[in-house]
Amino acid sequence: MQPANTPNPPSPHAPSSPWRIAPSRLIDLITPKLMGILNITPDSFADGGKHLDPAHAINAGLAMIAEGATFLDIGGESTRPGSQPVPPDEQLRRVLPVIRGLAPKLPPHAAISIDTTSATVAAAALDAGASIVNDVSAGRDDPVMLALAAQRRCGLILMHRERHPAADRFSDRYDPHQPAPMQGDVVASVRVFLADRADAAVRAGVSRDAIVLDPGLGFGKTVDQNLALISSTPHLASLGFPILSALSRKSFVGRIGLDRDSTPDERLPATLALSLRHAQLGARILRVHDIAPHAQALRAFIAFP
Repeated sequence: MQPANTPNPPSPHAPSSPWRIAPSRLIDLITPKLMGILNITPDSFADGGKHLDPAHAINAGLAMIAEGATFLDIGGESTRPGSQPVPPDEQLRRVLPVIRGLAPKLPPHAAISIDTTSATVAAAALDAGASIVNDVSAGRDDPVMLALAAQRRCGLILMHRERHPAADRFSDRYDPHQPAPMQGDVVASVRVFLADRADAAVRAGVSRDAIVLDPGLGFGKTVDQNLALISSTPHLASLGFPILSALSRKSFVGRIGLDRDSTPDERLPATLALSLRHAQLGARILRVHDIAPHAQALRAFIAFP
């Protein structure tokens, strides 16, 4: 079952045109869609080690689709603060059996995204059945990535990242007595960055309707800066691209909802609240760990005319 069928009036600035993830395949974004997180990693902050067995990961992905996910975002490299790069061959060892196992079992409305900054990994994942590349470096880590996306005519997610994960820390761990990674007008800086990377992708040959933008919540931003980016979603969406929300169970979510240190498993209620607020402000894709409660919340959210 899909999260909802009743159209929800989007934000005045939120693009609702279909997302092209293949030459002849469009995904309707008039209502927000759910993207299930499926990390095939031992060290991701919320679900590291849960899906290392391919059979278990395949079953978990199918369960997410049954609960209401439209997309499955599969990754073999953690991007949590402090994480270290994973070589492409190891990423492929982790993700390819899962993608190959899932792709032929997915219903027509569903699609697979590969979460990687490596064009080598992206190409192999696309060959195995993925149709979207989710690049948290926005094509900066691998100079071949944008050309690959253009050649393969896949969907492309470009994210803002102020610093590499290995040099980052959790959003509620920035020392208030030291400068945060981003200074000045964070919303303006992120908007300029995303506009530049989208332009770079278009210049490389990527179709504009294949691009989705992600403000990179939790990546090099303080708690207040993350809130400012959520609040400014209409301004970011005015660039003309759909906005992806990826705040699920992150540390800043726990700080906002609980006002204390927290663990990822405590953060679902605040994740739901912020995800719905982000959707209300125009985010068209919600990348989350918990599909069933988000699907129920979205059904209630779009029930209002």
